[in-house]
Parts: sequence; C-alpha cells; structure tokens
Amino acid sequence: MVVLEELDNHKKGPSEVARNARQTSRFLDELMSHAGPDEIEHGLQLDLNRISGGIRPEVSVTPGRLFFQTEMFSNPLPESLPGSRPDNDILGTALALRQLHINTQVTLVSKDINLRIKAAILGIHAEDYYNDQVLEDVDLLYTGYVEVSGNFWETHGDRMDSWIEDGRTYYRISGPGAGEWYPGELLHAADDGGFAAIVRNTSGDEAIIEVIRDFTNPNNPVWGIHARNKEQNFALNLLMDPEVDFVTLVGMAGTGKTLLTLAAGLEQTLEDNRYKEIIMTRVTVPVAEDIGYLPGSEEEKMTPWMGALMDNLEVLTSSEVGGDWGRAATNDLIAKRIKLRSVNFMRGRTFLSRFIIIDEAQNLTSKQMKTLITRAGPGSKVVCLGNISQIDTPYLTETTSGLTFVVDRFRSWPHGGHVTLKRGERSRLADYASEVL
Repeated sequence: MVVLEELDNHKKGPSEVARNARQTSRFLDELMSHAGPDEIEHGLQLDLNRISGGIRPEVSVTPGRLFFQTEMFSNPLPESLPGSRPDNDILGTALALRQLHINTQVTLVSKDINLRIKAAILGIHAEDYYNDQVLEDVDLLYTGYVEVSGNFWETHGDRMDSWIEDGRTYYRISGPGAGEWYPGELLHAADDGGFAAIVRNTSGDEAIIEVIRDFTNPNNPVWGIHARNKEQNFALNLLMDPEVDFVTLVGMAGTGKTLLTLAAGLEQTLEDNRYKEIIMTRVTVPVAEDIGYLPGSEEEKMTPWMGALMDNLEVLTSSEVGGDWGRAATNDLIAKRIKLRSVNFMRGRTFLSRFIIIDEAQNLTSKQMKTLITRAGPGSKVVCLGNISQIDTPYLTETTSGLTFVVDRFRSWPHGGHVTLKRGERSRLADYASEVL
C-alpha cells in the first residue's frame, strides 16, 4: 500500500518519473481488470509475453504471481527507528511476511541503497534491481575489435576465397573462431603495421571480411587529419563507411572521439555531399553547480555546452592556406552546415540524410538513447560518443548507462560498429592525468 501511495505522489507532471509512475499504474489496473477478490487474495498470474520487452535475453525467467497487501500487519519495528516512514513501513511488511511464511525466503528488492542496508541490519534478505544492468561488470564490455594470431593465414588459408569488388578486397574465411566474430567487428594482426579488416557477414563457421582503408597514412587524410593509432584507424573506417549506420566510440578523455567524428562528418557533408548537414546534441548535465538560465534561442542556449565542438572545429579549420580570409570563409561555410540541438526537443522529430552526433552519451538512460536513435530517417547516420568512467548523472552507473546498453545491443547488427579507443593523443599531461587521477 505504501508503494501505491508513492506512485500516486509521483504521477503528476511531464517528467520521465511521472510518466513511468502513470504507466505502472496502468499495468496494475490492467492486471486487476478481470480479477475477482479470490484471485487478488491468491496472487495475479503474470504474463511473460507482455513484460518480456524489459527482460534481458540471456536471463531465464519463470512466470510468478503478483500479490497485493490485502491486510494490514502490525508493525514489528521499533518506534525510534530513524529514516523515512514509507521505507520503515516496507521493512515492517517484509518482517511480517517473513514471520507469516516461515519456510519461504522473503527478499526485499530496491534501488535504494540505504533501505537495503537497513534491511540487512534487521536480518531481511535484500537485493538490488538487476534488470537495468546491461553487464555484470564493465570490463566485459564489447571492444569492437579482436586480435588475430600471427599464424592467421596458415590456420584459415585452406578453404579461403578472395575477390575484388569496387576496388575493395574481400575474403571468405572458415576456420577456428571465424563463426564467433560479429558483423561489423574489426580484426587486426598483433603488429601495428599488419593486416586489418572488418567482418561483413558471418554464417556458421564461415565469415566474409573486407580489408579496411589505412587512415594512418598521411597521404590518406580525412578533412586534413589522419589516425595516430590502430583504434583511431578503426574508428575512421566505421565513420566513413556508408554501410554502417550506427557507430559508438568509447574512450577516456583525449582519445580523439569528437575530433575523428567531426572530421568524418565534415568530409562526408561538405566534400562527398553524402549528408545534408551535421546535427550535434548532448545531454545538459553540469559537472558542478548550474550557472543559471542561458539567454537566446535553442542554438544559443546550447552553445556553452558545445565547447568540445568549438575546440575541435578550431583544430580542423586551422589550415594556413588562404590566411585569415580563407579561415573566416571556411568557418562561415561550416557554421551553416552544423546545427546544435537540445535533447529536450527531440521527441517526434525525423532527420533525413543527416550526420547525427550524440556527445557525452554516457549520461543518457537506455530509454533516452532509444528516443534519440529512433529519430534517424533514411540516409542518416548516428554516432554516439562517450566515456563511461565520466558519468555525471547521479542515477546511472557504468553498467546501467544508455551508452553501455546500445554498445551491447548493437554488436550483432551488420550495419552497426563500435570501437573502444585506448590511447590518449591530446597531450602528455592529459594522458598522465587520465591514468593517475
């Protein structure tokens, strides 16, 4: 009953919490709509077909029953127990149920850490809510690439086909591990200057791979820059590939996520005319105290949040060719093709033939991420950038972040790609600070 009161208190308003509270009440109402008093007393049967959208695919779930508190228990807790009254009522109900069902384990499930601590002190078995956790440990997060052994061609060369199509080299390979690769996963040899390819398709123990372009070569730049390490080379290949509609780049500060993405976006928007314009957005979560309201239009309000964009544009337009006049003309041209948009006004929009950049994506929930990615229309590409060790939202962790969620869910899609950038290239100070602080 306390939980129903809590839902009632949170149902008003346009916030995500209010929407969730209202939807929960609708689910409960639907469950009870055809139930009689006896069925409510003995528990409502849950239908997994209706709720399976929220269950992780790898988790096996047995359908159970939902019981309501149909009688009020005498509260066995001491009157002097500190803390909020609703939490104490929930603890009291759990204790009463444990006394009522002696041979059954009563478990209290809550995201409230303090409530779980109080439950443990009182001897009640308490657990966190695990279904929003994408992974058990962030170290298990998909990196997007795999290192092949030095004798790769010896072990996979027996039944190999190769051909050239549109100037690109393809191999059909079968052998140890080939069936375990994901479409869009990148392969590389142990040495930096060796073989590198992208998996295009897999079937059984067979895979079709394509040799990728070498963007580390200064003669093969993207908007004037080239990759400085193999991970940046992988990232540029995914960003420049028209067959890849969704790219996620994860890495610590200074690994080049924003610079590489902007360079690829400008190259394909201004040079190749593949996209009409670049749309850039990010969630506006401050690191410290908020500085208050910002003046101007939506774009002007977003400008202070887009310092990363301005800094990287300065690098990309710093060419000495043409002098000050040339740089000013380039900046004006670029400014007309880059639009800053707020996450708050994205619902219901559709972007056609746009290069969409979602920066600081680690601060988004899985639902917000779904809202943003589904804005992409025909011909659009979505790139999510973030560092899951720099989460500023108080209710998200590395394992529940929306960025972790999309990396895990998109890894088997042929038109998606992911790269975890390891090496910082900003400065020796930034690299050292990332390691030791």
